[in-house]
Amino acid sequence: MTSKKLITRFPHLRQDFAASLVVFLVALPLCVGVAVASGVPAELGLVTGIVGGIVTGLMRGSSLQVSGPAAGLTVLVFEAVKEFGLPALGVIVLATGLLQVGMGLLRLGRYFRAISVSVVEGMLAGIGLVLIAGQLYPALAAKAPDSGVEKIAGLPGAFLDALGDGTAMASLAVCAGTVAVLVLWRHAPARVRTLPGPLAAVGLATLAVAALGLPVATVEVRGLLGSVQPPPPSAFGELADAGLLGTVVAFTLIASAESLFSAAAVDRLHSGPRTRYDTELVAQGAGNTVCGLLGALPMTAVIVRSAANVQAGARTKASRVLHGVWLLLFAALLPGVLAWIPVPALAGVLIHAGAKLVPVRALAVLWREHRGEAVILAVTAASIVAVSMFEGVLIGLALAVVKAAWQASHVRLDVVDRGAGPVDAYLSGNATFLRLPMILDSLEALPQDRPVRLDLSGLHHLDHACRTALENWAERHAVGTEPVEMTAPVG
Repeated sequence: MTSKKLITRFPHLRQDFAASLVVFLVALPLCVGVAVASGVPAELGLVTGIVGGIVTGLMRGSSLQVSGPAAGLTVLVFEAVKEFGLPALGVIVLATGLLQVGMGLLRLGRYFRAISVSVVEGMLAGIGLVLIAGQLYPALAAKAPDSGVEKIAGLPGAFLDALGDGTAMASLAVCAGTVAVLVLWRHAPARVRTLPGPLAAVGLATLAVAALGLPVATVEVRGLLGSVQPPPPSAFGELADAGLLGTVVAFTLIASAESLFSAAAVDRLHSGPRTRYDTELVAQGAGNTVCGLLGALPMTAVIVRSAANVQAGARTKASRVLHGVWLLLFAALLPGVLAWIPVPALAGVLIHAGAKLVPVRALAVLWREHRGEAVILAVTAASIVAVSMFEGVLIGLALAVVKAAWQASHVRLDVVDRGAGPVDAYLSGNATFLRLPMILDSLEALPQDRPVRLDLSGLHHLDHACRTALENWAERHAVGTEPVEMTAPVG
């Protein structure tokens, strides 16, 4: 096929080709870093990136969104591998993928947009805090404790132990240097910024370690084929474990929510075709199914890579497919390069990524304008740190439901007391059990020696608990032979 025919058939090939290289350079250190932080071989992060690019990339849904291993699932993957073992990870990811495909075919993708944004932001903030705390240990050449609380509580001691240890201080210096490059990279000249910040930071750290001969840990390399291990048949027996099933549900909810929220964010960055949420959920599920069969990490759509794709000028899904091809070629032809990458440099990349997950400024604004949403965000994040990912998200969702129910049950009691004769009381709004204490306190404060006419016609909703309580109050408040006059609510 001549170049002219190729351009005619693929009019945006030049833009997509250039964008794919940018996304590849952004994705490479992140794929490796997420895998190392998750406690699995580095190559498995590349496998997930390859599948996210080629398999999910070829499918319909969101044309410019890029999928791969995400920092948001690092903590959950680490806990799953520690509890159930690496062979079971493939089973968990495979089950997650099949659930996502099923939900997409049942057209449930759109309903993920109904999840409270505060819960999702709280989830990401909790992940970010645990991720930062956990990655500070490899930055200090130390072993991280198991739980989120222990990770945070143990940091002062870990820093004190590092002060007299040359290896730990060298490792910390590499990590700090990596974070500094990432923070300052946006101030670099435009020509320099054509190289993505994460790749530049890791590349400079690798050169510094090699040139100075620093005694820091580097990535262990097993080879692509040696790392890919489909789950054995015996691992599927773990599906009878309630704990593993809970982990599957957590993977499914978090991966799906993060992908679809990312899709909504990416749609705001370009004017091309909008995301079809149900179709995108099927595409994510297909990718996770393949990752599960290969024993790799789970995937989600990733906003950092997706934004880089759009900003680099991508026009079609060809860019994300090509980025998967470049990852495949790198993993197949240059796997030995991974062995030069310092582990504390990858820790620095993930600490920087974790910090961006904690919305400090947004939380301050939210506290001033929507205090209830700020509380949900903070409680969700704190619960994830204190308990676990799954329970933390459930607590956040429960709080969001209670808040919504509380706000939906607006009720108002207006009292007209003319000083003599019956007292007129008017209830309007939605009378639910959540507002029952306030309603009864107000009614019981009415004069006890005069008849009351209680008008319920302004109520849009009166639940059974309120109706029963109002009837009981009316019986108690009867003055002599005059009962309380109650006007029935509309409907």
